[in-house]
Amino acid sequence: MKLALDLPNAADLPHPALQTVLQRAFFDLFERQFAGAVVINADQRVVWMNAHYAEILGVTDPDRMLGQPIEQLIPNTRLIEVLRTGEPILLDFMTHRERTFVVSRFPIKDDDGAVIGAGGIMLYDAWQPLKPLVDKFSRLQQGLIQARRDFTRERATRYTFADIIGESDAAKRMKDLGRRAAGLDATVLLLGETGTGKELLAQSIHAASLRAARPFVALNVAALPDTLLEAELFGAAPGAYTGVDRRGREGKFKLADGGTLFLDEIGDLSLATQAKLLRVLQEMEIEPLGANQLIKVDVRVIAATSRDLPEMVARGAFRADLYYRLNVLPIRLPPLRERTEDIAALAEKLLIDIADRTGDARKHLPPATLVWLASRSWPGNIRELRNTLEQAAMLADNEALIASDLVPSAPAANDAPVTLAAAVREAEIGAIRHALAVTGGNKSEAAKLLGIGRATLYEKLSEYALAK
Repeated sequence: MKLALDLPNAADLPHPALQTVLQRAFFDLFERQFAGAVVINADQRVVWMNAHYAEILGVTDPDRMLGQPIEQLIPNTRLIEVLRTGEPILLDFMTHRERTFVVSRFPIKDDDGAVIGAGGIMLYDAWQPLKPLVDKFSRLQQGLIQARRDFTRERATRYTFADIIGESDAAKRMKDLGRRAAGLDATVLLLGETGTGKELLAQSIHAASLRAARPFVALNVAALPDTLLEAELFGAAPGAYTGVDRRGREGKFKLADGGTLFLDEIGDLSLATQAKLLRVLQEMEIEPLGANQLIKVDVRVIAATSRDLPEMVARGAFRADLYYRLNVLPIRLPPLRERTEDIAALAEKLLIDIADRTGDARKHLPPATLVWLASRSWPGNIRELRNTLEQAAMLADNEALIASDLVPSAPAANDAPVTLAAAVREAEIGAIRHALAVTGGNKSEAAKLLGIGRATLYEKLSEYALAK
């Protein structure tokens, strides 16, 4: 049977009446028997489509599809492959809008064997013996779709910019830069001491970005030995290494495809792994351990470190080219000692979180205790503050936490109403005594711990009549 896809003259067709009858019967068979049928010409445009197929595509009038490029109607259709190769594709599966069909695709050729079009038919409703197989495949497909949804949900961020507490100038600048980074898709480098909330900021950037619906995957580089880090980052092919699981594994880059990969403590990478990471960032291709093929990925990287990367570059411990690749949008997270005005709000939020998690009554901090907290240097930053409050909340008998609850060696603060000057005096005395106790009486070290000069410490010792 010859289909008039190239629109030849009627005079060239043998037995025109018979040809018309056969074509009508052929298309009538397609129309009545199959869940869907479509025919395209050599230009990849629709020349015929039955009503069932149009309905599946969400179109009420099939005639509206005539002349339309098939790829606009069915993205990534394999009919194009049939046109190119001239070979049929029989008994294949096609999923459209989460519905699965058994389909066959075949070339349409002229008398000389040249491909002048292609046809596709959906067999789901017509070939009932295949229905159990199709149903099983559909269930597997639905399970895969649900698994992907569950995975994305599990990898969703818990925090947003609303969870970043602080109204100090340093905190506001950090949040402003974070929001600006969220609107871009470039690599971000978070710089700050340990405990300053780098993952909190990374999650907030992801949650406010166009990638928010895709996974957020985090990896602490320092937590893994270098021998395992490559497989953890880039994945491993089946049998690539010995161990309990020889089936292979997907690396963090693959898991984060379409989303964000947070690499914490990036300064701990070995030089060998640095070179491989640089290549991935440049090409956005990964090569799993033991594999011989490259896999394209689309990942936004947010890196973080508490180390001095420029100093490491200067002494050859960190690759300069990788540093420049990471340092596209640098954001410095201020230590707690530079934002002491945020301590009250931070402590309040932390105590609420602790009470919610433990189910115990919420503790609170009197003004004198807040002044005492603000006088400390907090080398562990917010993480240290959280740990201190958590211990005190568990061990203290009273709802109001005083200095001796937070640091047992510190003197108890007077929680009766006092003037601000008296509260500051009391807090400074407690902080100085605590620093001297920690340093074993070494005044130079105590001054460093307090963040003041040695001469200032001697002035305070004299002012408060403390033993020199």
